[in-house]
Amino acid sequence: MPKSVIRRWLPTPEQVRSNNGLKFLGTLLHDPNLFHLNRHSVSVAFAVGVFTAFLPLPGQMIIAALLALWFRCNLPLSVALVWISNPVTMPAIFYSTYKLGAWILGTPPVQFEIELSWEWLTQEVGRIWLPLFFGSLISGIFFATIAYFVMQAIWRWQVVKRWKSRLEQRKAQLDQLN
Repeated sequence: MPKSVIRRWLPTPEQVRSNNGLKFLGTLLHDPNLFHLNRHSVSVAFAVGVFTAFLPLPGQMIIAALLALWFRCNLPLSVALVWISNPVTMPAIFYSTYKLGAWILGTPPVQFEIELSWEWLTQEVGRIWLPLFFGSLISGIFFATIAYFVMQAIWRWQVVKRWKSRLEQRKAQLDQLN
């Protein structure tokens, strides 16, 4: 994957380190692996971000950041990928993961209508949390694995393509000299 495309969208290490909200992390943000753009760092960051995006928990960005610190992968990319589950995609993602979890656990899906109230939240979450969480965990692991291997393949394809291009350029230069 072209580093310039990724680099254009991500903050620099200095921008992240100078963020006042992250000062409590101290020297943890000085690990260069958290900002490298190489095949391993980007692939693991995709896996972390996609996995975390499927978790039906508040604070997904914080969870992704902590996982990025733990796995020592690209921190800004991990956090940015959490936005796969945004207010537009969240209903479809979590409904699908709930149905998957209910199917795997063998429990009949509960019919419910969403209300934006505390009473609804406390009553319904108690009934649907296990299939929702289990389905989200299975989906997160599945799609994170796919994201990891797809990024590995894309990165390798780009490297081979550039290598062949340089080889052809060198061959053309040698042909011109002869």
